Amino acid sequence: MQVLQVQLEVGPDPAEVGRARKWARSRLAGCGIGLDEPVAETLILLISELVTNAVVHTGCPAVLRMLLGPAEGGTVRVEVADRSCCPPKPRHALGDDTNGRGLELVDGLADRWGWRAEGVGKSIWCEVDRAAPGEPPAPERSGHSGLKECSGRTDGAYANETYDPPRAVTNTA
Repeated sequence: MQVLQVQLEVGPDPAEVGRARKWARSRLAGCGIGLDEPVAETLILLISELVTNAVVHTGCPAVLRMLLGPAEGGTVRVEVADRSCCPPKPRHALGDDTNGRGLELVDGLADRWGWRAEGVGKSIWCEVDRAAPGEPPAPERSGHSGLKECSGRTDGAYANETYDPPRAVTNTA
């Protein structure tokens, strides 16, 4: 199976979120994912939330990666790595709050998500499955927390992710 990995370095400025969205749109279109497809809209929203979290909550640069599987029925994986060793902490925003819903959106929109230690920081990832032509979209998921996919402590120390993500990326047999 062939997997394409692309990445973008994102500066510690909230204005970088818009640049990350624009970059992601162009990469998705270049890989045959139409920008009017629901999966593209979902991916752009997920990217926006994860990059915003990294930039706002760490104040450090981040790296956005997209791993794109086969065009038909493959999975798109989004990863955002930052220099903070603090695990993600889902918050529960109240009715009129204007922030605090990022990880709730990720949990509701992604087919899978979680995080892992990476270098001196962490990487938060999510995956969206693409339906093959003629297949119905994946059924609605019941809510689950991606943090449950991690084992270990959740008190600020690292938990180890059980999922082994795809690595190197082009011309894999």
